[in-house]
Amino acid sequence: MSVIAASSNRSQVSVWVAFILLILGTFGAYHFVGLNQALLFLIGGALGMTLYHASFGFTSSWRVFIKERRGRGLRAQMIMLALAVLLFFPALGAGELFGNPVKGLVNPVGLSVVIGAFIFGIGMQLGGGCASGTLYTVGGGSARMLVTLFFFCLGSLIATSHIGWWFNLPHFEPISIVETFGVVPALVLNFVVFGLIAAATVYFEKKRHGSLEVEKKSPHQGWKRFIQGPWPLIWGGIILTLLNFATLAFAGRPWGVTSALAVWAAKSASFVGVDVASWAYWQQPANAKSLTESLWFDITSMMNFGIMLGALLAASLAGKFAPNFKIPARSIAAAVIGGLMLGYGARLAYGCNIGAYFSGIASGSVHGWVWLVFAFIGNAIGVKLRPIFFPGEKPQPEKLTGC
Repeated sequence: MSVIAASSNRSQVSVWVAFILLILGTFGAYHFVGLNQALLFLIGGALGMTLYHASFGFTSSWRVFIKERRGRGLRAQMIMLALAVLLFFPALGAGELFGNPVKGLVNPVGLSVVIGAFIFGIGMQLGGGCASGTLYTVGGGSARMLVTLFFFCLGSLIATSHIGWWFNLPHFEPISIVETFGVVPALVLNFVVFGLIAAATVYFEKKRHGSLEVEKKSPHQGWKRFIQGPWPLIWGGIILTLLNFATLAFAGRPWGVTSALAVWAAKSASFVGVDVASWAYWQQPANAKSLTESLWFDITSMMNFGIMLGALLAASLAGKFAPNFKIPARSIAAAVIGGLMLGYGARLAYGCNIGAYFSGIASGSVHGWVWLVFAFIGNAIGVKLRPIFFPGEKPQPEKLTGC
């Protein structure tokens, strides 16, 4: 059997596996919890498909801009955020959406956010993905990212063992610009900042390259492109925003990712005899409930499972599901270190690129902007460190030529 035929057969099998698991997950969530949980699981599946088909990676977009000054990915993120605040701010200002109470992810601003975001930023580049990126690449068949995910969970658990010390460092109470300035002024302020960031990427890209990068033309069009991808980055940003808004409607709060990873690690540790329930973090009512309840009831966990299955389905439909377990030792080392930093940093910073950056800014939380600044600085350090673990990324010496 040829390699192409084997890959095609593998993809056909994985399409059915993903489809069946999505159906079982939906019915399970409906049976054990209710309609909203089933819908949130499916929203997770749609998020996974979108992330995979649009290759909407925060990590790669930041790395490309830092190394090459190509800003197409960053501009797509600014469009995504602009649409998000346009949808979220009025609902959060009113405190309800479609008659149901809603609340943003607004968290304290302090040293823990600064340090956590910085650590997370380095971890993004070493681990090879952010929180959402780790989930969708695992679902898409990346064996290396399974290593990152495992240590992401472990890093999250380690942080919860002493998180109180970090949270007691100097900090300001949660600041919402929607509550502070009102909906319209907050929207104007955000639009100005998004515009300035987008303009800066245009300036630096033209200065380095003379023109803006043009998105490659897809070999597929119409429904075939929708099913098999790739999708334009702008499509990805818009769909992610709409799905995040749907999460707000059904969950009463925006999309988050990393709290579930700490829960998975804590449940696993408890299973092997570690008394995590005695830790202060897991004695807080909401966290204690997550630790003792079935994962069927945990919104973030169900959405994360949906993301991985949605990405599996997308990769399979595109004929790209082909796990490769031949991973260089240095790459594994980077996944281990990066995963630990991702998990640890996310807990310190009250979230990741989704919970703190995307949903935090969409919620009008000042901590989301602080996270963005220090995570970007961490990414710049991470990009400098990557050649240690990925020798192919070392700068090549310029060839001397005659006059």
